[in-house]
Amino acid sequence: MSDGILSKAATMEIPISSNGDTSSLPEDDGLEQDLQQVMVSGPNLNETSIVSGGYGGTAEGIIPTGTIKGPGLHPPPPGPPPGGEEVVRGIAVEKFDIVKKWGINTYKCTKQLLSERFGRGSRTVDLELETQIELLRETKRKYESVLHLARALTAHLYSLVQTQHALGDAFADLSQKSPELQEEFGYNAETQKLLCKNGETLLGAVNFFVSSINTLVNKTMEDTLMTVKQYETARLEYDAYRTDLEELSMGPRDASRGRLDAAQSQFQSHKDKYEKLRADVAIKLKFLEENKIKVMHKQLLLFHNAISAYFAGNQQQLEQTLKQFNIKLKTPGAEKPSWLEEQ
Repeated sequence: MSDGILSKAATMEIPISSNGDTSSLPEDDGLEQDLQQVMVSGPNLNETSIVSGGYGGTAEGIIPTGTIKGPGLHPPPPGPPPGGEEVVRGIAVEKFDIVKKWGINTYKCTKQLLSERFGRGSRTVDLELETQIELLRETKRKYESVLHLARALTAHLYSLVQTQHALGDAFADLSQKSPELQEEFGYNAETQKLLCKNGETLLGAVNFFVSSINTLVNKTMEDTLMTVKQYETARLEYDAYRTDLEELSMGPRDASRGRLDAAQSQFQSHKDKYEKLRADVAIKLKFLEENKIKVMHKQLLLFHNAISAYFAGNQQQLEQTLKQFNIKLKTPGAEKPSWLEEQ
């Protein structure tokens, strides 16, 4: 079995043993999810590879009815195409084989999963890779929390800007209707206008921050985790067929030679798939980490500079921050001038 075991430098088989005693095991909410994941990829019965020369082939030997002359002649009713029954039978056999293979694969994987969970089997573990995967999942959870808080901040800032807008309008109106307090209402209106403008600029920066974090979390990280799920499924299949091969190898050689050869072939196929996906995950994790650092370096600098300039009341620095990161403010209702422009 030396050719059937992956390099120990990368992976190892970790035996799981509880002597069959499951009373001390905590309830595992993930077991049902893992079983559902095993069952979710059912066979695709809408595609077949049967090709028949008679079905959909040339029309040699068929006389078009339009060329027949004479009274009382009618085209014969259409019949089944030549070899049609054989085609249907072939498709049915192929679909049966697909369902059969899927059923056997699902059975083996479910058996392996339960064996691992209840301490009666072993699983292949790449410690370095699985540590990186767990770190990615934890990072994603933390970034989702940051994204949630940043969206809440955006909502609060928007409400603040709307309130300052309305307050500025009220002060401006009272400035014209109260001659004795015209100056006081006037400079308060100007202050709210300035705060509103700075708030809109800050909103542009925070919205850009939120959009970038959302792309990183829900597209880039999620894409990598989809590949991770494929890798984990391939790992389970690999261990299931490895266990099957090991069990057959312990039996009589001559009596099960054919089954042993078939099991060896299936094992090698799943081993190749597992190793390919393991390499894909390692590459994606590497590029994801590089991309995350690049994106977050820019976004954290933007967020810091914009927030600092806003609360320092430095309008020039706030506007310069947006120019530095090529952020353009979108004016809602472009056909209508904004409140700032009207003032």
